[in-house]
Amino acid sequence: MDIIDLVGPNKALSLFGVKLVGFTAENGKKLLLMLVFFLLLWCAARIIKKITHLFIKGRKDAGTVFWSNQAINIFVSLMFIVGFLSVWFDDPVRLTTAFGLISAGLAFALQRVITAIAGYVIILRGKLFNVGDRISMGGVRGDVIQLRFTSTTVMEMGQPPAVQMADPAMWN
Repeated sequence: MDIIDLVGPNKALSLFGVKLVGFTAENGKKLLLMLVFFLLLWCAARIIKKITHLFIKGRKDAGTVFWSNQAINIFVSLMFIVGFLSVWFDDPVRLTTAFGLISAGLAFALQRVITAIAGYVIILRGKLFNVGDRISMGGVRGDVIQLRFTSTTVMEMGQPPAVQMADPAMWN
């Protein structure tokens, strides 16, 4: 018995006689290819950044350096995603299954953010209130000083205790 062996029709990896599920010779080749591809992209990004810094050497302000690095990073990331998808998802059915699972997970994880953005759109589209309006929301009364995608900032205003529970509420 060998320590490491390839067994079965799809050449699954066996370690000390135990067949490891999902570890095949094909997956090993794909993993090695992705490692080489990642290293090539990483080296290419470093070289492109060095060349870019040589070209912008005369006007090396922080904004230009930052945005050139951002553009290079986005380009390299997109190249890595395309390479990853083309190596690991050669069957479109597997890709759509993975995409469906990922999007369902993201929808579940980001449900509060999605509802906050939907609320923002409703507030602006329905013209419920705007910056500068005086509102009462969630027990807080005050002037709206900022509207963002996920939050509304209200400068809270106090009322004398005699009118805090009054119906309708009184503004001072």
